Amino acid sequence: MNDSVYVGNAGKDAALDRGWLLGHFKDTDDPRHSEAVEIKWGVHPPGDERAQWVRGEERTALLVLISGRFRVELPGRSVLLEQQGDYVVWGRGVDHSWFAEEESVVLTVRWPSVPGYAVDAPTPHG
Repeated sequence: MNDSVYVGNAGKDAALDRGWLLGHFKDTDDPRHSEAVEIKWGVHPPGDERAQWVRGEERTALLVLISGRFRVELPGRSVLLEQQGDYVVWGRGVDHSWFAEEESVVLTVRWPSVPGYAVDAPTPHG
């Protein structure tokens, strides 16, 4: 078996690490460890929201709607993702938050993978 290969299920694996599948926070001997990029499979019940805005963002992010209705809040702008495949990209320095209008599944890719940004009291879907 090749230790540089990992096969999994996003829904099952996401439940183990607050949705995160890949990033700097995985063990260094895990093929899912990366300092270049982070990937999250986010499953959000209706009404789920980020506990506080991310401020001082140092990463670029891509958020793609898989299912549901999901609102991304950006400074002076609210973006509603409502059709499968709708997405939004924001760059360094753009603060953000989010709200699940319906049960939603979203795929988030952000880069680079850097420590920080965790909400102090994470929710099961944070």
